Amino acid sequence: ARFGREAAAEALESFFAETAKVLVADGVTRLLVAGGETSGAVVEGLELQTLEIGVEIDPGVPALRASENLVIALKSGNFGAEDYFKKAAAILGDS
Repeated sequence: ARFGREAAAEALESFFAETAKVLVADGVTRLLVAGGETSGAVVEGLELQTLEIGVEIDPGVPALRASENLVIALKSGNFGAEDYFKKAAAILGDS
């Protein structure tokens, strides 16, 4: 195998961080990120320093304002109901 588990995880995290940077640079204003490690990689990749807590999507999972033009939701694997993504999309769309 070319990649071990750790190297594969790092490659995927880097991919999602770079993808988020390209999307935001191209004008995307809403991001919904799933996975704790992926969320951390996206926050680091976008160099976000502060996040303003917004409306609660599900218990323990709020929408977050990263800047005037960017609202995100970061969901780790342990949080969110079955309809989380539907609710998050609606809330982020209204933010």
